[in-house]
Amino acid sequence: MRRRNRWVKTFFWGTVLGVFALLVVVFSGVAVGAFEYRTLPVEQPVPFSHAFHAGGLGLSCRYCHSSVERAAYAGLPPTEACMTCHTFIKPDSPNLALVRRSWETGEPLRWNRVINLPDFVYFNHGAHVAKGVGCAECHGRVDQMAVVRQPQAFTMKFCLDCHRQPEARLRPREQVFNMAYTPDPELGKKLKEIYQVRSAEALTSCNTCHR
Repeated sequence: MRRRNRWVKTFFWGTVLGVFALLVVVFSGVAVGAFEYRTLPVEQPVPFSHAFHAGGLGLSCRYCHSSVERAAYAGLPPTEACMTCHTFIKPDSPNLALVRRSWETGEPLRWNRVINLPDFVYFNHGAHVAKGVGCAECHGRVDQMAVVRQPQAFTMKFCLDCHRQPEARLRPREQVFNMAYTPDPELGKKLKEIYQVRSAEALTSCNTCHR
């Protein structure tokens, strides 16, 4: 009887551990697959080149992402933003067919999201801009991307590395939208005081990002 009970326990716990190991492998594969997919360029319904518009023409991020300085969500460009220029510039281009249709019908363009943080992560664009964190710190050199992609994995480590030592990534507010700017850690120490950036202890508190 004892041998039988021992065998049953061994079988039970072996099965539990086996299922657990299988779930770890499956979910790890899903996570890696999702990351690999999201680091690839994300095609949009309208072929918009950030390299041309932001890099070549020098359009500010704020022109299309108009709420980035004051809201949690940076915002996506409405059709009006496109037609301000393209009513006169290449108005008959086949690449702009969906833009013209949106303009005529009033139906908004459906842009594809490039970066989609989990629901349990809180991120405020306006707060970061106000403290002197440049767009390129998270989004990379968008001004060099014909088709935008996610440049790195937004893991907890990625965020905590910055929150533990923010001075290494701070820049003057007037340089936030300058993709080519290189932060100076010594200047960052001064900006941390000027912009009243909270302590590393406060920035790494759980409720800073999880609310």
